[in-house]
Amino acid sequence: MSSETVSDIPVEHDDPINTRILEVSEDLVSGFQRFPFQHIAEKSGVELDVVLERIRAMLEAGVIRRVRQTLLATKLAHGALCAWKVDSDKLDATFDFMFKEDPFSGHVVTRSTDREISGSDYKLWTTLKVPQGESLEEHAEVLRRLTGAHEFVLMPANGIFALGVGHVRRKSMEPGAKSEAPAVMNTTTTVELTPEEWEVLLAIKEELTPEEVSEDPWGPRAASIGLDREEFFRIAEQLDEKKAIGRFSTFLEHVKPSKSGQRVTRFNALFHWKVPEGMQQQAGSEVGRHLIMTHCYWREGGPRFGGVNIMGVVHGTDKDRVLEHKAAIDAHLADVGIPLEYTNVFWGGRSEIKPSEISPKVYQEFHEKWKDSGQVL
Repeated sequence: MSSETVSDIPVEHDDPINTRILEVSEDLVSGFQRFPFQHIAEKSGVELDVVLERIRAMLEAGVIRRVRQTLLATKLAHGALCAWKVDSDKLDATFDFMFKEDPFSGHVVTRSTDREISGSDYKLWTTLKVPQGESLEEHAEVLRRLTGAHEFVLMPANGIFALGVGHVRRKSMEPGAKSEAPAVMNTTTTVELTPEEWEVLLAIKEELTPEEVSEDPWGPRAASIGLDREEFFRIAEQLDEKKAIGRFSTFLEHVKPSKSGQRVTRFNALFHWKVPEGMQQQAGSEVGRHLIMTHCYWREGGPRFGGVNIMGVVHGTDKDRVLEHKAAIDAHLADVGIPLEYTNVFWGGRSEIKPSEISPKVYQEFHEKWKDSGQVL
């Protein structure tokens, strides 16, 4: 082990060793890995004991927000991006309610535009998921009643082309950098799981404590539900085959500054594109192949948002640079013969992110708690 004391361990994301680790650990550990930290060590070229020490230190310092195995919630629950029209004087209170009180709202972000355009009066954006068999519309309507929001627009994903937030490795990326082939579209068709698979899934998804950042993070999780390690691994790999497992990830605190004032990123841009009807899959594949995109979806925005049908997110530390990335994508779409009928940028402001709950039990408890409440804000 390193001889450094805890206070001596560098925790900022731009420390050279931390950068090597984070370039892998943010979004390049795909699927379920039996020994995820060994995987990070091998891919980054940093010794395992140093990987463990550094991730643990960054987590305790708050530079890393959470360490967890992500799920492909689109395969496990019904989900949508949801835009909310909220009174300006209630925006912060509504934001707080969505983030603190609703387990089914994941990303909660305020957004603004550089000019008054279609949809610019929708200032609050959330991701919303509900368990299989439940209604997104009904849940959103309860949230509307409780917060006093005027309207909401649900935009479920018809296809997913990019999903992976690796801020550190994207910092030096050049506009126009893209994969050799168009991105493959993943669908959002839900999968059926056995009770045994649900039990393992729920054990896997909880974020790791600093003490669990170890050579064997899953052994204690297996024991906690009465399974030996091999059986736990077998079921987890079964879940992976069903496309229920996402990536193992260290999530950086990318909005708020660290204790020393450093920020991983400053700008969060939601790009909107409208392409001709019938070209959504092709356009999404061409946008999604651009490596700067952390998210890219086929979502139908409808008349309130100028009929947009491709949406994606880019993060960066310089606003002009973010717009250069968008210009490169726009130019590429033109080069491959995809006309842009409309495009715009919604800039992120206040932002909080938490894993969306997918438990039917928690869903029932939430609605039981609030069923007789009127507007609470």
